[in-house]
Amino acid sequence: PEMDGIELARRAAEIDPDIKVMFITGFAAVALNPDSDAPRNAKVLSKPFHLRDLVAQVERMLAA
Repeated sequence: PEMDGIELARRAAEIDPDIKVMFITGFAAVALNPDSDAPRNAKVLSKPFHLRDLVAQVERMLAA
């Protein structure tokens, strides 16, 4: 409640720089904004999406 997802991801990346982050949002422009504090290697999955797209993205992230 005291922070948004971007701030949570930023703080998590400070603790573990290798953490894998994916934002699932209907507002991809906010998460993709280069001025945001989101971790640079974060992925964005825009709503709406099909479940197979989510599974594929997670598999790619875990394999990287």
